[in-house]
Amino acid sequence: MVTTPSLKHTPLYLMDARHICIIKPSALGDVVQTLPLLPMLKERFPKARISWVINSNFANLLEDHPALDEIIPYDRRGGWKAWPPLLRQLRSQKFDLVFDLQGLFRTAVMSWATRAPVRIGLETARELSHLTCHQIIPDTSRQMPAYNRIWRVAEALGMGSIKRQTIIPINAEDQRYVTEKLGRVSGPFLAIQPGAQWSTKRWPVEKFAQVALQAIRAHDLSVVLIGTQAERPLTHQLEQLILDQNRDVNILNLAGETTLKQLAAVLQRAKLLLTNDSGPMHLAAGLNVPLVGVFTSTSAARSGPPSVPTVQLVTTDDACQACYKKKCPRAGDAHLACQTGLGTGKVWAAVEQLMAQIPAKVA
Repeated sequence: MVTTPSLKHTPLYLMDARHICIIKPSALGDVVQTLPLLPMLKERFPKARISWVINSNFANLLEDHPALDEIIPYDRRGGWKAWPPLLRQLRSQKFDLVFDLQGLFRTAVMSWATRAPVRIGLETARELSHLTCHQIIPDTSRQMPAYNRIWRVAEALGMGSIKRQTIIPINAEDQRYVTEKLGRVSGPFLAIQPGAQWSTKRWPVEKFAQVALQAIRAHDLSVVLIGTQAERPLTHQLEQLILDQNRDVNILNLAGETTLKQLAAVLQRAKLLLTNDSGPMHLAAGLNVPLVGVFTSTSAARSGPPSVPTVQLVTTDDACQACYKKKCPRAGDAHLACQTGLGTGKVWAAVEQLMAQIPAKVA
């Protein structure tokens, strides 16, 4: 590490480091968009040891990553009793460069506990978390697309021109598990993620069913439903809506039955993914899986993946779109108008446009 009195103010592109910590516990989509920093950091600091503080629910995604030396799990369900051992661990590591990419009070406590001589944050820092940072990377406000905001770390390190890589190692055991599960469907399949963490981001399940039925008729696709265990009732409802209209559909409900790496393996085999703004959407985008993303209460420009030919993002036309409210404040006919106002025709057009671009070998 550069040994000058003004170390904490030294431009990042001039720094050296031997032990780096990324603090980015959640959420899934944010973690996926942060993954390209790992190979970049390994190239920028080839001798450095790299650690990542992550929510234990997402730790599986980082396992066996070739550019990551250590996973430090954080479990919010452990309450305050889990904090002392975590903070002691962070202090004992003697990090010399820390990136708090979450920017919340709890991650500020983690960053402060490291006592690292250089702690870096983003302009999105909230809850006074900026106070534990020595530097804030400029041009990282919430108005910037999330994937670009994260990549500003690479740019600040002088590495912005290298290729972004989303590496998710999937071992043979997970591949065998997925092969066995998908053996129950035949031919190319449409993967559907009908859930999302916020209720305002969930396009009505009935509309997902209508688009799925159109895809089945037009392209003879099977259907694989994905999601968490908590989303199992939603995927079951979607499954029944599809079967009520077509009992011959080859459909598989995998919600709650895969790890994150197994989910990645499922997505890699999909013809395309139809999804809300969700973690699996970003996972698919990172793996270059063709996808159609539906945006209601969030902005496709701010929260969506990069615009590439294999990605189609559909946005509601309602006046309150991209409000970023977790619960709809409007009543009566205006309640969730961002969802009800987005018809299946617009989404189906995006599916058809994408299907026309996908080579047959992707099936």
